[in-house]
Amino acid sequence: MGRQKVYLEKLSHFFQIRNLLIRQGLAECLGTLVLVMFGCGAVAQLVLSKGTHGMFLTVNFAFGFAAMLGILVCGQISGGHLNPAVTFSLCLLGREPWRKFPMYFLFQTIGSFFGAAIIFGMYYDALFDFPGAFDMSGENSTAGIFATYPGKHLTILNGFFDQIIGTAALIVCILAIVDPYNNPIPQGLEAFTVGFVVLVIGLSMGFNSGYAVNPARDLGPRLFTAMAGWGSEVFT
Repeated sequence: MGRQKVYLEKLSHFFQIRNLLIRQGLAECLGTLVLVMFGCGAVAQLVLSKGTHGMFLTVNFAFGFAAMLGILVCGQISGGHLNPAVTFSLCLLGREPWRKFPMYFLFQTIGSFFGAAIIFGMYYDALFDFPGAFDMSGENSTAGIFATYPGKHLTILNGFFDQIIGTAALIVCILAIVDPYNNPIPQGLEAFTVGFVVLVIGLSMGFNSGYAVNPARDLGPRLFTAMAGWGSEVFT
């Protein structure tokens, strides 16, 4: 038993990542993977089952709880940003050093890419059994499982303000939650409260274009779908 413990300690020391920023980036990668995996998984169930295994409400709950779980997974190491907009805001306010922003953005995007890849693999057979396996639009569109797309009614200007308002609402609420001079959130409930904010945004601002409010959450899966068969049309 003692020899095994020594061996495990040596193995742990060998694989230990000593660069703090890299560790934090990898933590953000894992947290964002959890966010996208659970959130997009709920969308996949809804779309591929044609509504028999989910509804708009379940998708919103899934993304809310996915945000909470993602923060719990990485929060102790990286702060649990899961979102470049959050990282940028904290850097802008001087709460985080600017060197974190490009690293976090990169790893958040990578995490969301692999989160989408996991859901693609999990529902691979169901996707190919679906009438619109790689459709970009129409009632059988599947691209929206992974990334967000505007409704037919939405203009570019309205879509721009939709994302600005949704993201601003998220940032303001998060800053209020983590503000030590505000009414304090009981320790350990911060992640749950942020998840609740994501849920409320989805319930109130999800109609126009799916409330991405997170550049990495949208960019990573969009890159994946471009490579997986939907093509460059995902960027149009």
